[in-house]
Amino acid sequence: MIRPIAVLLLLATAAPALAQSYADLEAVDRAVAAFTGLPLGSPGGAAQRVDPRLRLAPCRLALRLEWYGTLRDTVAVKCPVPGGWRLYVALAGGGHANLAAEPLIQRGDAVTIMVSGEGFAVSQPGEAMEAGAGGVWIKVHGTAPGAPVLRARVIRPGVVGMDLP
Repeated sequence: MIRPIAVLLLLATAAPALAQSYADLEAVDRAVAAFTGLPLGSPGGAAQRVDPRLRLAPCRLALRLEWYGTLRDTVAVKCPVPGGWRLYVALAGGGHANLAAEPLIQRGDAVTIMVSGEGFAVSQPGEAMEAGAGGVWIKVHGTAPGAPVLRARVIRPGVVGMDLP
């Protein structure tokens, strides 16, 4: 009688460890949505969820996302550890609809970086590190020494922004 109980206890304690032995694919979906700035299924956002049947090793470092291809219709998601995995996530509607539009901001332009949330809005001067049309997310950084590189959406000429929850 003691043996079956010991086996059940062993299985019960092993189940959570087995459940955590794979990468969180919902976290990958959230990372792609944050990178594109668009929700799942919307034009320019991920076309569909990452296949839940995938069994990827957990990533010990933060995921690295970047555009794949010149059309910006796919996002490459990488686990940046030696031997890490890589996924390619197709975007709905063929990628960013505004990609072919005339850039409103050029690389090196002075910009105002606006950050807003429920009940507040702040802004600071910055510099565009990439060119971008309206609605496209680009890299920018503040003018203060040591300011971090941020991703912000082009709102209008000279203004980029991001919303916080």
